[in-house]
Amino acid sequence: MRSIVPFAPVLVGLALAGPAAATNYNVSDAEQHENWHSVVLTLGEERHFRALEQTSYSDSILSVNYTAGVCDLPWIEVRVELEEHQPESRVANLVPGDLRVDHETIYSGMAEFITQRGDRGFYVNFYLDTQDLLLDEMRGGETLRLRLDRGDEDYWFMSFDLKGADAAIARAERQCEAAG
Repeated sequence: MRSIVPFAPVLVGLALAGPAAATNYNVSDAEQHENWHSVVLTLGEERHFRALEQTSYSDSILSVNYTAGVCDLPWIEVRVELEEHQPESRVANLVPGDLRVDHETIYSGMAEFITQRGDRGFYVNFYLDTQDLLLDEMRGGETLRLRLDRGDEDYWFMSFDLKGADAAIARAERQCEAAG
């Protein structure tokens, strides 16, 4: 059964989530796109544009992120809420990861597990050679599935609803490009 997370509490979580996770970003310009949202994160002159899905799990958020000035290098991230604030910033692990939209291509790459000091999030950043193709499939798909291989056949599976992803990703990308 899926948990539905109200959008307002997620905005609070988004203030902590992101590229510099332990830093509080100002969240603005939120817009709902079916099961996805798009928002702008700012801190001083730093600006990030995020498309996110937070309805598939009560403790996890999938996001596609763009940074002003390098809009051609978006990144895909999953944030999982932990019970305790983390004592240190560190890369906890680097493992093989696969992502797949519906029954299309399996995109294999690496997934980096990261914690940030003072933050309650556990972050998974994906490194894929063909990320642009995955993003294109996400825009037209129904479900994104991911599999992380933590070793010794210890797999972690997640799936995220893509209803609204096209509009949210397109808006985040447009806002990034417009920011220059």
